[in-house]
Amino acid sequence: MNITNNIILITGGGSGIGLEIAKALSPANTVIIVGRNKEKLDLGAKNLHNVFPIQADITNENDINRLYEEIKITFGGLNILINNAGNAYVYNLANDGEIYNKAMAEFTTNYFAPLRLTDKFLPLLKEQNEAAIINVSSIVGFIPGSHIPTYSDSKAALHSHTRLLRYELAKETQVKVFELMPPLVNTDFSAEIGGKENGIPASEVANALVKGLKENIYEIRVGNTELIYKNFFAATEGAFTAFNN
Repeated sequence: MNITNNIILITGGGSGIGLEIAKALSPANTVIIVGRNKEKLDLGAKNLHNVFPIQADITNENDINRLYEEIKITFGGLNILINNAGNAYVYNLANDGEIYNKAMAEFTTNYFAPLRLTDKFLPLLKEQNEAAIINVSSIVGFIPGSHIPTYSDSKAALHSHTRLLRYELAKETQVKVFELMPPLVNTDFSAEIGGKENGIPASEVANALVKGLKENIYEIRVGNTELIYKNFFAATEGAFTAFNN
């Protein structure tokens, strides 16, 4: 896929993986970063060329409608939608309560928001000669982590939806659908589960995405994700036990 002269929207773009993707793509593209924290967005975009921050809550329908109108009017269209924003709770299914509330919050951000954004922006993407949707899932989308149970559920749902969306859009549109599947990453988002100590740099994830887009690799399994993916499907029970120990 061509990764120059595109108009790109990145949710959760003010820090972590989203900001590193913006850094990697902004020299040759127009990049719009979206998040709820205006200060974080402005700081992230401050020293980058071709990066434009827009404050919006992707779980809010009115904000998504406003975002759509602003992008359509100000930028004239969209080539690439990157659904990166995430929400996670660290807890134990056997001992902690409020599972439903935690799961609802996670699914709202991690699953339903990407679906709503795709619904909203797909007509703009279809107008382009080449376009893409990139859903950022996780290694836990196919081998769940016991410490982030319903986050794992939400990423499994996103993985399933991404495969079906890719299949359907390939039949009659020029819109490509990619899935970025990082392992543990060193970001503030993953600090509670050891990301600072054991995670790979977010820049490594961004570089893997750029390579995957150039080479049309539709499932971009970064770092240990590829190894664990192969082991999981070779021996699912053993891989599950090893991953959670």
